[in-house]
Amino acid sequence: MTAQETQEAAASDSVVVDSKYREDQFYLGVTFNLLTNKPANMQQNGFSGGLHFGFIRDMPLNAQRNWALGLGAGLSMNTYNQNLFVGETESEETIFRIIDSQVNYDKNWFSTYLVEVPLQLRWRTSTASTFKFWRVYTGLQLGYVYAYKFNFEQPGNQVVQTDVPEFDRYRLGLTFSFGYDTFNFFFYYNINPFFSDAVTNEGNPVELNSLKLGLMFYIL
Repeated sequence: MTAQETQEAAASDSVVVDSKYREDQFYLGVTFNLLTNKPANMQQNGFSGGLHFGFIRDMPLNAQRNWALGLGAGLSMNTYNQNLFVGETESEETIFRIIDSQVNYDKNWFSTYLVEVPLQLRWRTSTASTFKFWRVYTGLQLGYVYAYKFNFEQPGNQVVQTDVPEFDRYRLGLTFSFGYDTFNFFFYYNINPFFSDAVTNEGNPVELNSLKLGLMFYIL
């Protein structure tokens, strides 16, 4: 064997294509959070955002491996700035009140901290030797709010609520993301509302759903 043939053979031996590859990924997302299904006169103010990260295990469904299921686990932190005051009476009944524009206050927001389990149907143009590709992922996202806080601040007064009986800790949402390589647009809509059997002091039902729009970064 000549020197050239030896070099060519060594080069061919060094190229290993994994025909059983998986798109296991860490993900990191940033979102702008909107509230929908709001009671009358409720408005968002200021910036409401979210930070999301976790890991997804890829399970290909066909020989070409461009269709797959994804199952993962992650954490999510969200804030919502708005004008719905959540307090409590002396008899420990929850107060839901829209803050009048004449009220002088500095802050009013609530935050949620979740453990989440994304389940996705995944399509992509990846191959065993292609690391940059188009993708479309859609599915369900199960979540549990392990901590939350409602915070109201005005000069000389602060009200914090961390135990609201009407608040539903379990979250179920629809997700959709698409993009190329690391950068992807991300959409999330919460199916079940934040509250059940809650009404404002004016008698309007308080439910609230969340719509999240942002970017998701997938890291192999």
